[in-house]
Amino acid sequence: MNFEAVLKIGGSLSRGDSLGAVCQEIGRLGARHRLLVVPGGGDFADAVRVYYRRYRLQETTAHEMALLAMDQYGLLLGDLVPNGDVVRDILLARRTTTNGRVPILLPAALLIQADPLPHSWQVTSDSIAAWIAGLVGASQLVLLKDVDGLMPDRSQGEGADVLPAMSVSELLNHRGGVDEYLAVLLAALNLETWIINGRLPERLAELLETGQTLGTRISRE
Repeated sequence: MNFEAVLKIGGSLSRGDSLGAVCQEIGRLGARHRLLVVPGGGDFADAVRVYYRRYRLQETTAHEMALLAMDQYGLLLGDLVPNGDVVRDILLARRTTTNGRVPILLPAALLIQADPLPHSWQVTSDSIAAWIAGLVGASQLVLLKDVDGLMPDRSQGEGADVLPAMSVSELLNHRGGVDEYLAVLLAALNLETWIINGRLPERLAELLETGQTLGTRISRE
């Protein structure tokens, strides 16, 4: 049984007072939708960046440390998502969702063993969530961030209008909002991808229930 959607909960959401609310909503929605949560990195990944620069770490060392940072954030989410279960493999994640619960995947062991992505800061939890969505056969990837979606030009600031839609080819030339490797992955996957504001959990509910919400939809065409 495939997942309906993979939800990446961005680490930026942990820096305000909205993380609890979106976790509550995900727990509620998990009773009606087959969801898989992938954690971001947040402050845990930022600590890795500090040590990467301070000690000039090897890329592989930093990559694996950043994956473990995602695991730490995932453990946090495991306490915040009602009916959420922390899992470390896809088989257990599938079993969890059949019981109406929400699996929260700790990705480090899976990614270190499979090693499918470049060891670079161009790859963040955005690309990792996309790779996992492809692995589990999800039809939709939702990146929950602290912004309403992708902006036409990052230099225009917060007042710029959100792009409602974008193709993968357009994303290849876009800068800001998501990591640089995401477009490369999405070009090879049959996924509908959304970037929406996780500080407003009702938008996630609207997207899962109606297929539309305020945010940026990324399609292959």
